[in-house]
Amino acid sequence: IAPIIVTIFMVLYYVVYFGFLITLLEGIWKYALGIIPLIFSAVMVKVCIERINEIKKGEEDDLSKY
Repeated sequence: IAPIIVTIFMVLYYVVYFGFLITLLEGIWKYALGIIPLIFSAVMVKVCIERINEIKKGEEDDLSKY
């Protein structure tokens, strides 16, 4: 459940932080800063899904491989 909670907090952080910046800026920066949190959020969700799949396969401690 930890990967899901971390993902939710990070996505909320990106949305709130960049949402605040978007309200302060004008012009093309507004659109550029609108795309960045979407990309970060998509990456976080993808990493969370990969981690959940690893846990389901029994790789809870994947650091022991290194």
